[in-house]
Amino acid sequence: MAVGTTGTGVSTSTTTVAGRALALGRAEMKLLGRNRVALYTALVMPVLMIYALRSATKNVDLSRAGMSLAEVTMTGAFGYVLIFVVHTSLITVYTARRQELVLKRLRTGEANDAEILAGTALPSAAIALVQCVLLVVVGSLWLHMRAPVRPELLVAGMLLGIVLLAALAAVSTRFTKNSESAQLTAMPFVMVSMFFSGMFWPLEAMPSGLATFCEVLPMTPVLQLVRTGWLGGADTASALGHLGAALAWTVVAVFAVRRWFRWEPRH
Repeated sequence: MAVGTTGTGVSTSTTTVAGRALALGRAEMKLLGRNRVALYTALVMPVLMIYALRSATKNVDLSRAGMSLAEVTMTGAFGYVLIFVVHTSLITVYTARRQELVLKRLRTGEANDAEILAGTALPSAAIALVQCVLLVVVGSLWLHMRAPVRPELLVAGMLLGIVLLAALAAVSTRFTKNSESAQLTAMPFVMVSMFFSGMFWPLEAMPSGLATFCEVLPMTPVLQLVRTGWLGGADTASALGHLGAALAWTVVAVFAVRRWFRWEPRH
């Protein structure tokens, strides 16, 4: 039975989990297409940041890292895609839907909390996946980088990164009053991740003390999985360590969403 229609135009009559999530995703994709600022953030900003990353990294001594400038740039670009396409944009989306009472109305239908949040994140997740695939294609065919050595680790890094960054975005809305302030809320995480999670400078090129600190940051194991999956060079124990750290951060982030996500508007 149909329960009604929400403010996003989503009918809650779909009876399967996948169907309800996809219905929410389609509605969000339509709204994204109407928002030029959000489209710019999702599609153009990562490209600009890749250029900035290459410019900033070209003077870094990469000999200790054992990677070329192209390899550092293209693998670090995964971080930019996750940060801008998933994390930053979803803080805005979740906050806007909360303030518009859309999330509150959705909770009165068939969809549970996880379905609502996941469905809302689907467009950002899909765009991020497409851009990550394009990075691999461009790197392999145009920049003549090696094909992914451990594709399963590369895929794991992408998928865990999307879930982690989406969950962290949902948690961040706890401190975000409205969609206009979402960029300010995202800024601390963005800056810390950019400079200390291996995007600009690989951990292997950092002083050992700084690298040890950076290893515990949320984005670091995700990027390490991506680099190991694409470029190889890590043994099984190291790869499992990165995978375990990424999973641990994802579990913590999901728990934080369940515990602290606000469904009521902030005034």
